[in-house]
Parts: sequence; structure tokens; C-alpha cells
Amino acid sequence: MNEAVSTGYSVIGALAAFIAASAYLGYLAEKRIEKSEFLQGYFLGNRGLGAWALALTATVQSGGTFMGFPSLVYAHGWIVLVWISGYMVVPLSGFTILAKRFAFLSRRTGAITVPDLFRERFAHSGVGLAASLMILFFMTVMMVAQFKAGATIMKLAWPSSEPMRLTEEQADFEFNKDALRKLKDQKEPKIPAEVLTGLETALGTTASTKRELLDSLQKAVPATPLKPYAASIQSASRGSDWKYLVGLVVFTVVVVGYTLVGGFLAGVWTDLFQSIMMVIGVMILLFLAVPRAGGLEQATRTAVAFTGPEYALGPGHQFRPPGEKDKPENVFDRTVPVKSASGETVDETVRIARSERAYLPIGMAVSFFFVWVFSGVGSPAGMVRVMASENTEVIRKSIFMLSIYNCLIYIPLVCICIAGRALIPALEKTDEIIPRLAVGLTQHLPGGSLLTGLVLAAPFGAVMATVSCYLLVIASGLVKDIYLRFLRPRAAESEIRYVTYTAMIGVGILAIVANIDPPKFLQALVVFSGTGGACTFVVPAIMACYWRRATALGTISAMLSGGLTVSTLYALGTVQRLAMKGPPESWKETAISILGPDRMIGLDDPTAPYFLCGVDPILWGLGVSLVVGLVVSVVTSPPPREHVERMFGDALPSTSVG
Repeated sequence: MNEAVSTGYSVIGALAAFIAASAYLGYLAEKRIEKSEFLQGYFLGNRGLGAWALALTATVQSGGTFMGFPSLVYAHGWIVLVWISGYMVVPLSGFTILAKRFAFLSRRTGAITVPDLFRERFAHSGVGLAASLMILFFMTVMMVAQFKAGATIMKLAWPSSEPMRLTEEQADFEFNKDALRKLKDQKEPKIPAEVLTGLETALGTTASTKRELLDSLQKAVPATPLKPYAASIQSASRGSDWKYLVGLVVFTVVVVGYTLVGGFLAGVWTDLFQSIMMVIGVMILLFLAVPRAGGLEQATRTAVAFTGPEYALGPGHQFRPPGEKDKPENVFDRTVPVKSASGETVDETVRIARSERAYLPIGMAVSFFFVWVFSGVGSPAGMVRVMASENTEVIRKSIFMLSIYNCLIYIPLVCICIAGRALIPALEKTDEIIPRLAVGLTQHLPGGSLLTGLVLAAPFGAVMATVSCYLLVIASGLVKDIYLRFLRPRAAESEIRYVTYTAMIGVGILAIVANIDPPKFLQALVVFSGTGGACTFVVPAIMACYWRRATALGTISAMLSGGLTVSTLYALGTVQRLAMKGPPESWKETAISILGPDRMIGLDDPTAPYFLCGVDPILWGLGVSLVVGLVVSVVTSPPPREHVERMFGDALPSTSVG
């Protein structure tokens, strides 16, 4: 199963099916809400979400579930199951901490958006404005990243795209078949045939810089200097990447289109559809991969033979920083028994990189539980789904359902990737593991290409549903919390519709423009947005739901201080890395003396944060937000007693909305 994967037209067909189903769901949603009041129907689905819809649309799955997560499991082993446990308790923590009270307040105040709820809870327009601005900032960052992920999946799913890597990063240069053909066709300078033949062995090489590309290709033809042909090679390897651009446009038109037509319900129903398809895809891979590897015990033993005991026992298989793993003193050969396709056990020799660095330092391991749990709890997109629930009983059932669903996604994915390590032991680009398994395990089955398409199209559906939700949150903020609040408070429904549609189309155009030259470090944007949103909204939401003495100024201060703390630590991380890499040498010395020699995760990513005291910025953001919110609320005048009683009185709002 080490050969390069080739997906043919199966994935494109599955993507077309996802697109058709999403368009149809958008049409059905439009029919459902057309007779209701526009704002509540379009942005909140008339508060009619049932248990299944709420559970499977309040999930924290996204494209990263099939992209980054399997790569981590394949690379580091069983220990990732411990760290993902924090992610899996989101329904317990999120729904238990906030859902019931948040839904209660949204009905009592009649709030349609999260800023609406904060504004009415504290009877202060400044709280709503602060919430609107912070939502627009963090959600826009997240949405731009997701648009890139959707476009990249479409590009990589294109027939004959090889290798197909479910990665959210895109290299600036790629030496592929198109680049080689350009070099063969060019007349000046004419590249010798022996050089072109040597370069054929380097197809698929990617790089972030011109120098890196040339150095990588030079290894394929060490006897012939490539410097005289450097400009031609670099130009041919860059190109306009039309597959990515076409994917970006198609993805944008589809998602904006069905969301614009069907509103909140279109996003919910599409999310529900993709959640079901994702769990089906995971189950298919589970029942194919684990038996093929000889069962979980045998798969683990084989994986340990390739790596080391830490792959099974913790703290996780280790790795070397880029650039060091290829040094002769860091590489050795190991012979291990592997089961062949016929079931016989044969010896296979693989090259292993000797290691020195652990998967996670202890501070980051602890931080993971906070990042995953509170990023889910504090997401404005998740808060809106809770506000749309039909009643409290629905929320209770959703906790149980979502807990089961997360177990059906993440635990099988861990087992699949452990089996993948045994079946494909020396995969250099670990984000290829799911595509390789999907193609290799299904190609000899009846209808195997359809199964492959289903599995590999699942991330596309996840990203579509995620983007749809973000689009609605951003559009509702622009229309309800800014346009109607400050510009045209007496606008007619027809005008509101027009402005809403204009806002959504404008956001789609902005996403296309931002991703024509896409941000390179997508995962950093996702983490920054998630942790920034959590530090902005978790403490204020808890204050609004449970603390009668909380004040408007205290809530505003908690929002701004939490978000600013995270942003500052990310800015410090960027300054630190740039200073350490750039001239003069005194800058590097100054950076180390002030910020310390950071050897944490993300060392090679200039957008990674500064890990103060070895922990993620989310811990500092939550702590600062809590302290500032408490202190400012205590030293400012308490809210009017009658207003607090109206929010927390004994009379309960209706548990159902017709």
C-alpha cells in the first residue's frame, strides 16, 4: 500500500453528490421558513431545532477531523486518544455549563443573535456592540481559513491529482507533471534530456521558497548542476494553480448559494447530512483497516516495531525538527515483520529517523484540554445553535447523542490510523494516511471507487457545513447588530432581505479575494480564532447566565481583555520567531534574552503564539478575562434590581415556539 494514490473520478462524483444534496436541502429550508417572520426564521430557524438536529449540528467536527487529526495519530500513536478526550467532552461541558441558561435567556429576551442576548441581558448597547465587533473579527479569520480548506480539498480531489493529501496547507511551489511538461516543451534554455529524466523521479516535490525547491530537486540529479535552469524550473513549478482557483470559486458559489436561499435551516440540515455521512465513512474504514492489519493488538505491535514503545505507552512517538531528520547520524534501518496482501508474514526493511523531541511538553498537554473544551463552549456559532433549540428537554437529549457521536468519530479514527501505521509504516507525508487507506483498502471491492469517494468527500461536507454556519453568524452581526441597530432601525422586511443577501454575497467575495493568495499557516489561524473567541466570550457568557451582580462594564472589560491577551501573545510569538531567524544576530540574542529560547510546538511556524510559562495563550486569556470581569463588575454600579429580576425571575418563558 505504499504506492501513490490515484482517485480517478470517484471523489469528484462524491463532491458533486454533496453539492446537489446541499442545494436541495437549501431549497427545502427556504420553503420551510418563507411563511415565517424573516429575521427569526432566517437566522434562528424559528427556534425549532430538535434533539438530533441540535446534537449533530452542534458538533465540533470540521475539515480538520479528517485532515490534521489522523496525521497526528499516525505520527505519534495512542497518546493522541488521551489528548482528544478533551475534545470529546465538549457536549458535556458546553451544554452543561451554558446551554440551558443561554437558551433560557434568549427566549426571555427574544434575542436572535449573541450580541442581541448580551445587549438585552445588561440593557446596554455597548455590550452588544463590543460582542458584534469581536465576533466579526474572530469569525472572519476562521471563515477565511475554512474557505481555503474547502478549495484545497476540491483541488486535491481533481482526477489525477497525485499524491492526494488531506492537508490544509498549500505549498508555494510544486514540481508536478505539468511543470515537467513545460520544461520539456521550452526551447530556451534547452534542458538536457538526462536532466529531465532525473527530474521525473522528483515529481510531487513541494517547497515554500525557490531555494528550498532547487535544493530538493538537486538531490534527484546530483551529477548535473540545476542552477543554470533555476529560473525555468521555479517558473514552471509555480504557475497559477487553476485547480485551486476553480475549487475556490465553486466552493464559494455553492456554500453562499444554498445558505443564502435557505438561511439557518439550510446550514443545520446540511450539517446534519454531512455528520451522518462522516460517521458512515469512518465505520467503513474501521472495518476495512483493522482486520487488514491483523487486529488492534497486532497493528500496535507492528507500529511499535517501526517506531518504539512510546508509540503505544506515551508520551507519544518522537520526532526531529525539519532539517535534522535527514542527517546520517539520525537515520537507521529497521527490519520488521509485516503481513502481505496474501496474509503471509514477510520481513520488510524501513528507514527510521532517530528522535529527540517529544510530541507534547506537559504544559501544552494540559493546555489541550482547555483549548478544545472552551473553544467549543465559547464559539458564537455554537451559542446560536443552542439559542435555536426547541426546549430544555431537547438540550438534555442532545448531550447524550453528541457524546455517543463523538465516540463514533474519534475513537475509530484513532484505531484506523494505528492500523494505518502498521500497513503503511514509513509514510513521510503523514497527512496522506486517510487517502492512501481509502484507496488501498477499497480498490479491490465491488463499488470500491464509490466507497473511496464517500470517505474522501467527507471533509468537504464538513467544511461546507462549518462555513455555512459562520456565514450566517457574520451576516446576522452585520445586518441585525449593526445595520438595523445603528443605521436603519425601521427598515422594512424587503429591505432587510436585500441587505442580508448583499452581506452574504459580499462576505463570499471577500473570502475569494483573501484566498487568491491564501494564508500559508491555516491551522494557526484556526487555533487563533478558536482560542481568541473562547477568551472573549466564555467568561462574559457565564457572567451573563449565572451572576446577577455582573455589570455591563465588567462584561465589556472581560470580552476585550480576554481577546487582547490572546492577540498579544500571538503577536509576541511572531516577533520572537522573526527576530530569531533574521539579521542582525543581535536581534536573535535580544529575542532570546527577553522571551526565552522557545522550543515548543510551532517553532517553524512564524504565526505560532508565545507560550508564556509553557502553556497555551488560552489559559492566560481566560484567566485575565475572569479577573478583569470580576474586578470591574465589583467596582462599578450594580445593574437595576428590577431589570435583574426580569432576567432571573421565577416565571419561565415558553418552552416551545410555534
